[in-house]
Amino acid sequence: MQIKINDVLKAYIEPLTEAEHAALERSLLAEGCRDALVLWDDILVDGHNRYAICQQHGIPFKVIQNTTFKSMEDVMLWMIDNHLGRRSVSDFQRGVLALRKKDILAQRAEEMAARAQAEDAAIAPPEPEGEAPVAPKVRTSREDIARAARLSTNTISQIEKIQKTATPELVEAVRAGTISINAAATVASLPPEDQVQAVAGGKKFLQQAAKEIREQRAASRPPKPAKPAPWEDGGEPPSLPSQPLTEVEHLRAEVAQLKEKNAALRAENAELRERIAQLVDAS
Repeated sequence: MQIKINDVLKAYIEPLTEAEHAALERSLLAEGCRDALVLWDDILVDGHNRYAICQQHGIPFKVIQNTTFKSMEDVMLWMIDNHLGRRSVSDFQRGVLALRKKDILAQRAEEMAARAQAEDAAIAPPEPEGEAPVAPKVRTSREDIARAARLSTNTISQIEKIQKTATPELVEAVRAGTISINAAATVASLPPEDQVQAVAGGKKFLQQAAKEIREQRAASRPPKPAKPAPWEDGGEPPSLPSQPLTEVEHLRAEVAQLKEKNAALRAENAELRERIAQLVDAS
């Protein structure tokens, strides 16, 4: 059988690093190709790197057919699940794969709903206005995606941001481990030219850029209002606290006392003004 290589499937999963490819080549040369390559008819689905190395060195290999595939989407979903189960896949790669799975499942749900609506319209009277067939429920929530990728929902959000706003240079830095997912999501908020410049500066420059962005965000946030002490809301200040007051509580108590003195002085001032007005009227 002539094995065919589909370029879309070959590029669908992240390529091996040079070190990983070299380690796989040494293993195949020493032990042979122990795991069979997976085919869909004559299209190679799993084992692209092993196939290329075996062809290069004349290493024998076996193949097996997966007869469950009915479409290219089935193949892609199988590839995603297969790689999500591997421990060598990085957190960023797992997040990307899980998001790809979500997109495929969501698209399938839309297509199924559209087909169901078309079939209902062909064999049944029109639905009352405002009613429509309910789309099949697909587990594509952020929690479902995070669970599939074995990541936190926050990390999934950061990976989504990187995919949407990061330049190819910054994405490659994340893949290579030069910058963390968290820091990359922060740097991705910069204009594209600044992202490229940050990546060109290297690991320390990227870390410093992420730190400066976080500090700027923290400085721009309005300060949280201090929670008033109970006596500032009209309650009685503690006369004999069971524990020594902190410096802040001590200052708050002084402020409350000054407010009381100020109110008393205002009342006394009003009373004096009234007396002066009475004396002026009497004269």
